[in-house]
Amino acid sequence: MTQELIDLRTCIQEGRYADALVIVDELEGMSKQAILRNIQAYLRILLIHLIKNQLEERLTGSWAASIRNSIREIKKLNIKDNRKSYYINLDEWENLMEEEVIEDAIADASEEVMNGAYNQFDLAEIVDRNQIIETALKFLSLSYSYSAKNLPAVVAETLIQLPGGEDWKVGRR
Repeated sequence: MTQELIDLRTCIQEGRYADALVIVDELEGMSKQAILRNIQAYLRILLIHLIKNQLEERLTGSWAASIRNSIREIKKLNIKDNRKSYYINLDEWENLMEEEVIEDAIADASEEVMNGAYNQFDLAEIVDRNQIIETALKFLSLSYSYSAKNLPAVVAETLIQLPGGEDWKVGRR
């Protein structure tokens, strides 16, 4: 990106505004790709913990914290600077998960589910992808409906609905 900024300065100083606008467009595209990569990383973390929850039928404090943090960070990253639109609209999440993220999450979760009892191929056979995606969509939709201030409490209420959520709420293991 440093070279692009140097080129942009040169174009402006030389009065080559059309070339400068092309560089601005490139920089804008690079910025959007970086944001989308960060969103996908948090989405993968969310899915990993939902997979662990589905298969182990429990919810730990650290899993709940990771889910809550993922939703909070996705909310922050997903809203554009104009505060009126999103990089990923609510109706685009399912496609993103199915096409790009779920398989990586399954592979990564295989190291953690039941202390690594399943390899990624075995885990891929037993994970209910549709249920994981449906649950993830429920959490993601909260990020469009609630303020950053109210989001953690609403996520916590939704966590209680997961397998083991009631036990997590009262501190049982």
